[in-house]
Amino acid sequence: MPLSAIPSKPVITPFLPSDEMQYQEWRERKLTGYPKSINDLLVSVKEPRSLTGHEKAAIQKRLEKANMAIYISETGSDPDPQIPLSLGNQFGAKSLNHNWLSDDTGLTSLKVAAEGVRQQYIPYSNRAIKWHTDGYYNRAEEQIHSLLLHCVESAGQGGENALLDHEIAYILLRDQNPDFITALMGPEVMTIPPRMNQGEIARQEETGPVLSIMPCGNLHMRYTIRTRHVIWSEDPATRAALDALTEILQSDSPYIFRGRLEAGMGLISNNILHDRTAFTDDEQGVRHLYRARYYDRLQGTGIEQYAL
Repeated sequence: MPLSAIPSKPVITPFLPSDEMQYQEWRERKLTGYPKSINDLLVSVKEPRSLTGHEKAAIQKRLEKANMAIYISETGSDPDPQIPLSLGNQFGAKSLNHNWLSDDTGLTSLKVAAEGVRQQYIPYSNRAIKWHTDGYYNRAEEQIHSLLLHCVESAGQGGENALLDHEIAYILLRDQNPDFITALMGPEVMTIPPRMNQGEIARQEETGPVLSIMPCGNLHMRYTIRTRHVIWSEDPATRAALDALTEILQSDSPYIFRGRLEAGMGLISNNILHDRTAFTDDEQGVRHLYRARYYDRLQGTGIEQYAL
């Protein structure tokens, strides 16, 4: 099934490039009260495996506005995989993406791999990871709609993340030039070549848009700023849109939040744009994060909350 940018059936959504009125109404509501710093995303919780009503409501409020929240728990360096799994489940994240390098639990342990196949891939190294959304190489029917990161232990140095709500990226692009949105919804904007394993195809080539509208009207984004193992459209309008997006991601925009997860902290999000700086493990800390990818969007965080 090919990736498509716009649902085949009519849907009420502010993300159609042709509907300026819906967009402007949604934009005003989206930006009203939007977080001004990463501190506005923080929520202290005692036990993430079983949130109190107040804790859950505080996280939910941030998810509804910014598609992300950062919790600060009292679990410290407890490696229990049920911490992120239980927390995600409380927000409707249940369809876990069991990728080929994940743990038996379906979580992925992000730490430096000294040997084995994992050491071939950047997430299992201490190198920087550039801007992306998770699962941008997945099949159309297996797109990642929510992402949870839980920190068991932070690195001795480095390992900070930058975060940008993909709906804010949409606003910044559309306000600059609506044609950028049309271009990035093109059916052949980004192609991920097949992944080969010992001469055989382990993952098929995937071609599709950067921005797309889900059947329920929500915005989805599949993107990586990397240039290797990606084939971009050479269409001039598409290149201009991609250049504009790159400029946004490399700017000091107040909508880009930067910080580092420490032990017991975690990020829950609707697969927002994010990156990671390089890091160094030492006697002060050996970085270990759990990553959970879900096919579900977090409950109650879609455009329905804006009562379009």
